[in-house]
Amino acid sequence: MTKSRKITYWVATLWLALGMAATGVQQLMHAKLEGALSPPGEYGMQDLGYPLYLLTLLGVWKLLSVVAILVPRFPVVKEWAYAGIFFLLTGALWSHLAVGHPSAELFPGAFLLALLVISWLLRPESRKVAARTA
Repeated sequence: MTKSRKITYWVATLWLALGMAATGVQQLMHAKLEGALSPPGEYGMQDLGYPLYLLTLLGVWKLLSVVAILVPRFPVVKEWAYAGIFFLLTGALWSHLAVGHPSAELFPGAFLLALLVISWLLRPESRKVAARTA
């Protein structure tokens, strides 16, 4: 793995982890922040039409996924974490589109999705599930 590829992987992965951890903590705290962009807290969930009890579940999943993608080894767990984050982010983007939110509200999720794809594509061999040959 080249040095630039390794640096790009870690920058994308750490920014992704920071974004997921920050929003996960907000969701666990049932943050009641209101602003121009709907935060991932109570107001954001209500605006999207989701029940507030989902905040706790999403917050826990996000924090567990951060741990999974950052710790060494456990490539199968990492694959599941990447897949879970992908489903979570694409679902969030679709939800914002479905309720007619402006494109500015799509940016945080789209940015995290781009970081996820970069992190997944550039991950080192030690973080990949080994292909089995039959």
